[in-house]
Amino acid sequence: MRTSGQMGVPVIVIDGQAIIGFDRARIQALVSRGQSQTPPRLGLQIADAAEHAQKHGDIPVFGALVGKVAPGSLGEKVGLNSGDIITEINARRVSNAADVERALEGLKTGNILMVIFLRGDETRKSEIVV
Repeated sequence: MRTSGQMGVPVIVIDGQAIIGFDRARIQALVSRGQSQTPPRLGLQIADAAEHAQKHGDIPVFGALVGKVAPGSLGEKVGLNSGDIITEINARRVSNAADVERALEGLKTGNILMVIFLRGDETRKSEIVV
């Protein structure tokens, strides 16, 4: 009543906007406005690990080689460092850099991001909520 002056009519307040009645289209628009429609980004520069290893005469390892990690990015929050090799994201195998983008396609805010990566000879696993 204080918000809209209406009595006996349902009032929903979303982000400070009063919706009088059951205006489903407006409710959905306001709710989805705050939700990201694009998948979250890791904030990494990555390359194909096998291709990089081949150029340097190393034994090929399949995955995505991390180059730079942007400060404050999801990549930094999940604990990735330059030189790490991402081998799996959310139970999806990562064989090259393109696989990282495909693995992130269905990820939305509030989902868990699980990354398995190699750091030197050690396999590590890290999880965060996006």
